[in-house]
Amino acid sequence: MISVDNVAVEFGGRALFSDVTFNVNDKDKIALMGKNGAGKSTLLKIIAGVDKPTRGKITAPNGAVIAYLPQHLLTEDNTTVFAETAKAFASVLQMKAEIDELNHQLETRTDYESDEYMQIIERVSEVSEKYYSIEEINFDAEIEKTLLGLGFVRSDFTRSTSEFSGGWRMRIELAKILLQNPDLILLDEPTNHIDIESIQWLEDFLLNSAKAVIVISHDRAFVDNVTNRTIEITTGKIYDYKVNYTHYLQLRKERIEQQQKQFSDQQKMIAETQEFIERFKGTYSKTLQVQSRVKMLEKLELVEVDEVDTSALNLKFPPAPRSGNYPVIVDHVSKSYDQHLVFKEASLTIERGEKVAFVGKNGEGKSTMVKAIMSEIDFDGEIKIGHNSMIGYFAQNQASLLDEDMTVFQTIDNIAVGEVRTKIKDILGAFMFSGDAINKKVKVLSGGERTRLAMIKLLLEPVNLLILDEPTNHLDLKTKDILKDALRAFEGTIILISHDRDFLDGLASKVFEFGNQRVKEHFEDINGFLRNKKLENLREIERKTK
Repeated sequence: MISVDNVAVEFGGRALFSDVTFNVNDKDKIALMGKNGAGKSTLLKIIAGVDKPTRGKITAPNGAVIAYLPQHLLTEDNTTVFAETAKAFASVLQMKAEIDELNHQLETRTDYESDEYMQIIERVSEVSEKYYSIEEINFDAEIEKTLLGLGFVRSDFTRSTSEFSGGWRMRIELAKILLQNPDLILLDEPTNHIDIESIQWLEDFLLNSAKAVIVISHDRAFVDNVTNRTIEITTGKIYDYKVNYTHYLQLRKERIEQQQKQFSDQQKMIAETQEFIERFKGTYSKTLQVQSRVKMLEKLELVEVDEVDTSALNLKFPPAPRSGNYPVIVDHVSKSYDQHLVFKEASLTIERGEKVAFVGKNGEGKSTMVKAIMSEIDFDGEIKIGHNSMIGYFAQNQASLLDEDMTVFQTIDNIAVGEVRTKIKDILGAFMFSGDAINKKVKVLSGGERTRLAMIKLLLEPVNLLILDEPTNHLDLKTKDILKDALRAFEGTIILISHDRDFLDGLASKVFEFGNQRVKEHFEDINGFLRNKKLENLREIERKTK
C-alpha cells in the first residue's frame, strides 16, 4: 500500500492544494480528475518523487517500484528502439553483471582468510538472493511482445530512436514502464499520441496485467474502461469516489446540489439572524439573545460550494456558402515515399454534410491523405475538390502559422465578427485561456497553448469543409464537449482524424479505415466499426489456426 499523507503544495503563499491524504491499494485503478490548473500533474510528480511537496510525505513499502510517464519527455537519440526499451531491465542486468564479477573475483583470488574475501562472499550471497528471487524472464521476448503491442513492427526495433516522432518516443517510454512490472504506474495523458488499436492494447494491459494505476486523461472512454476509482482535486482539496468516471460525474452532481441546498439554507439562516440582531441590538430585554446570536455567527463554519463551471458556452460556426454535392472525390490515388508505399489506388467520395472519420494505426496514411487533399504533397491519381468548397484545415503544424508578436486576445479579436466579438473572453476561457493568459504573446505560449489558440481561430472562420487532424490532443474534457457540440451543429462537411473514441462517438457517421496500403469504407459509426473490427480479427485468428 502506498500512502499520500497530508500533502500540501504552495506557490508564493498561495495553496494549490492542502492536506491531501489517501491510500493506493493493489489493483486500484484511479482516475485523477479536476479542471486544468487544479494540480493534477503536480500531485502525480510528487507521488513519483520528481517534485517535493511543501508539506506532507509519500510512504511506500521497501522495494516498491513506482513508474511515471510524464506528458512531455525526452528519449535519448544515441540508441535503437530495442536497446532503449531494454533499459527497463537495467537494474536486473546490473545485478547479474555484479554477481558474475564477484564470482570471478572469488575464483581468481587466493586470500581466502582475509576480511575482504569474506565481504565478497557476503555480497555475492546478498545480491544472488535478491537476483534469484526475481521471476525468471525472457527479456528479449517480453520486449518484443510489448513493442508489438504498442504498434511497432519488427523492422522498427533496430532503428534509431532519433527517427521517431514525439508520439512514438512516448510509446518507447511506456514500453519501459510496462516491462518494469511496477507496483504503481503513474500515467499523465498516455493516450495523446497513440492510435485506437494501441489504446485498446494499453487498456487490456492495465486491466489484466498491471497492479495499481493512477491516470490523468482527457479520453473519457479510456478512463471509463480502465478505472474503478476517481479522485477529484477541486478548490485545494480532494474527493475520493470508489467508482469510475461516468458514475463519479453523477455523484459529483448530487454532491454539489446538496452543497448548494445547504449553502442556501445557511445563507437564509444568517440573514434572519442578522435581521434579529439589527432589530433588537438596543433592546435591554433582548440583550442576552442578541449576544448569543452574535457569538453563534462568529463561530459558524460557512458552507462552501465546490467550484462548478456554470458557463454553458455555445460555440457556433459562422454561416458559410453552400458547397457542391461532393466536396471531396479521391480517385485511384497512390502515394509512396522512396521505396515505402503508403497506400495504393485509394478511392473515396465524401458527400456534402457528411461527417467522416479517418482511423487506423499511426503511419498507415491518414495524415498523408489529408495532405494530398490539401495539395501539400505530390501523389499519383486524381483528387477533385467540389464547387464552392471553403476549407478549414487543422493540423498540429497550424500552431506554427500563428503571428508570434500578437497576444492571445489580439489573435482572436482580429478575426471575430458580429455577436462573437462580445464573447471573446468567454471563448478563450473555455479553451483554458483566462486571466493574464489572454495578454500573453503567442511567442511565449507552449505547444499545447498554441494548438488550442489555432483551434479557436479555425472555429471563427467561415468554412463549409472542415479537415481536422487530431484536434483534441491538448483539450480537457469540458473543452472537448464544447468543440464536439459545435461540430455536431456544423452544417458543412467534416473529415476527422482522431484516436479519441468518445469524441468520435455520435459525431462521425462513416469510417474510412487506413491499413495494409489501402483505404476501406465502413458505413457505420465508430462503435459499430470497433465491434466489427474485433470480430474480423477473431475470424482471422480462427482461419490461421485451422
